[in-house]
Amino acid sequence: MVALRSNTSLSNKRQSSFFNQLPPAEPDVFYIGVDVGTGSARACLIDTNGFILGLAEKPISRHELKLNYITQNSTEIWDAICFCVKHCLRESGVDPSHVFGIGFDATCSLVAVSESTDEPESVGPDWENASENIILWMDHRAEKETNEINATNDKCLKYVGGQMSIEMELPKMKWLKHHKPGGIKDCKFYDLADYLVHKASGKETRSYCSVVCKQGFVPLGVEGSKTGWSEPFLLSIDMPELTEDNFRRLGGTPGVNGTYLTAGEKVGTLTEKSASELGLTVDCIVGSPVIDAYAGWVGTVAAKADVPALLEENIEGSIGDACGRLASVAGTSTCHIAMTKEPCFVEGVWGPYKDVMAKGYWLAEGGQSITGQLLAHVLSIHPANQELLRAADQSNISKFDYLNARLEQMVKDKNERSVVSLAKHMYFYGDFHGNRSPIADPRMKANIIGQSLDNSLDDLAINYFGACEFIAQQTRQIVEHMEDGGHKIMCIFMSGGQCRNGLLMRLLADCTGLPVVIPRYIDAAVVFGSAILGAVASVKAVEEYCEDRINSARSKALKKSQANLQKMQSRGGDIPPPSPYTAPTATSSTNLVTFSYPNVNPGLSMTSLDDNKEIDYFNQPVQQPPSIPEADSSQSKSDNESDEEGSLSFGPKQETQKDLSQKLARMNIKPLSSIKKQEAEESSGALLWKIMSQMTGPGKVVNPTSKDDQDRKLLNVKYKIFLEQCFNQQRYREMTDEIEAENASS
Repeated sequence: MVALRSNTSLSNKRQSSFFNQLPPAEPDVFYIGVDVGTGSARACLIDTNGFILGLAEKPISRHELKLNYITQNSTEIWDAICFCVKHCLRESGVDPSHVFGIGFDATCSLVAVSESTDEPESVGPDWENASENIILWMDHRAEKETNEINATNDKCLKYVGGQMSIEMELPKMKWLKHHKPGGIKDCKFYDLADYLVHKASGKETRSYCSVVCKQGFVPLGVEGSKTGWSEPFLLSIDMPELTEDNFRRLGGTPGVNGTYLTAGEKVGTLTEKSASELGLTVDCIVGSPVIDAYAGWVGTVAAKADVPALLEENIEGSIGDACGRLASVAGTSTCHIAMTKEPCFVEGVWGPYKDVMAKGYWLAEGGQSITGQLLAHVLSIHPANQELLRAADQSNISKFDYLNARLEQMVKDKNERSVVSLAKHMYFYGDFHGNRSPIADPRMKANIIGQSLDNSLDDLAINYFGACEFIAQQTRQIVEHMEDGGHKIMCIFMSGGQCRNGLLMRLLADCTGLPVVIPRYIDAAVVFGSAILGAVASVKAVEEYCEDRINSARSKALKKSQANLQKMQSRGGDIPPPSPYTAPTATSSTNLVTFSYPNVNPGLSMTSLDDNKEIDYFNQPVQQPPSIPEADSSQSKSDNESDEEGSLSFGPKQETQKDLSQKLARMNIKPLSSIKKQEAEESSGALLWKIMSQMTGPGKVVNPTSKDDQDRKLLNVKYKIFLEQCFNQQRYREMTDEIEAENASS
């Protein structure tokens, strides 16, 4: 077990307004977040202040039986989720009945399910294996179908960056129609995040995030859309099956046979089956999910950071404050997500997407197809890789930390000015797996100028630096395209393990010229974001419970459950043994990587892990806020402190508490029924931002160096070379394709 540690200094923590007396966490209210990435499933358990009390991860497999055909198994993924959730409960000591909400996020992968049985449907290339029913986002089998969709120039393409990506889901559905034996007559389709919510709640609800971002759904009112899905468009791409019965295979028509929700809105509660499998109760509320990168947005962009550009902006106290904050969610790939109040159309950047986070707001998503995978690939193919692994292991540090130290030593040995200068003649363009943004060209490949016959560890370090520089320069390219399209990017909020790479973070700041904020939960920002969705969905239930714990509906249900258990015991009935995952004596699986607080029940003080015995931010007592002597006493309450008197609504209009009339009367405010429609529609976004602000802690800032800095000047010149490498590759391909076309016709 590894205890979560602070990634900011104690002095930085004390300077943050987040520590000006956080309200005590509710002792019996918790939330679960679930994140499914490309290679693993994760779960975390948080309290009402956003502190992670348990975090577990379990690997999931993917199969590539044929080049560019990459599949996964939804049953394996669900089992891994259940394992992780139960592990979090056991490690934290939290009673399952005290988990009020659960949120999900997942990769934007296509799940095929039988309409008649609700069981998995095979997606090939092994058609006999129905358990492999997910086409992974990075599967590139549908190139022809993608081109055919984009050739229609339909208006819906305007809202996915001008053309659909091969990584999106409609091309994959089209491919299945023409290649799956028997076609798709008995198929229905989900984005993976929506499938997990279906599995948990039994509902056919879809999220705006999934269908708008990845399936071609255009929200009502946009471009005259009345049904969300476009029948003429689907017919034009030879997909009439998807239009049947008001688009039932895709989730239906809004308000007719389909329900679509924004991030964190209440879907329903867990079914008896899913509650049993997860180790939770049927009272646990399921929130509307998001794609994994968007959960990273939720878990980072409300962080408190000492960034002048953010402090100088007019703070509205609403989700509109997120505009200008670019969330860069780094993993196998990296997604760059930004919110705007008005739609900004940027060629090669997906979106603008309306309503995916909050009604009336738009999001855009740029992306790099491989970043974490790029670094791993560059190291693995070099002859000195094994030497690197041995050296890092002997030094007891990560291979990236070892390479960073090696580069610094090379600067001294070669009498170079800096690490950037050391690699001045390495020109690395790293689109090994195509380009997602901003040129949206899946045919792009890597090209590297500056390689030699050197196969030493020093040469590996230079290649590694080139890959890091490429990631940073391409981020700059994406940011510039977004700003040319109307975005105003003030700051980058990072998440993912790449945040630990100091070299990469410095290059990102210096290449883009923007401050980079590193979150408090480096390895858990995404799953933390999904837990926030569970908190948003269950606010009404939590408020009801906290106002009257004894007589609340949840307490009554718990008492009834306990009474039934006692009745079984008195009758001598068989009581199921405790789950091996939740029993107090259970031991961790060797296949499970876990990160959690010290094993402690809520309300008990935790022993500080800091050598100076001062309370560490990531290991605070659950109930009592830390005492911060150095805090500015002129501030009477934290920016995150819950202002109960100013709280009007904790969810969509239809979910507003019935007993708020007295509070509204005291505040001389009209009932919600009289609020303008637009304000009611934005209530979910206001709640989401409130919870994000309350739960998201401070971040560490990496500021760019001065514009006059020599390394900044060198990186600016190399950016011009980077652009030439990018566009010249396309030009070279056109030249060779043109002559080959002539050869074929002669």
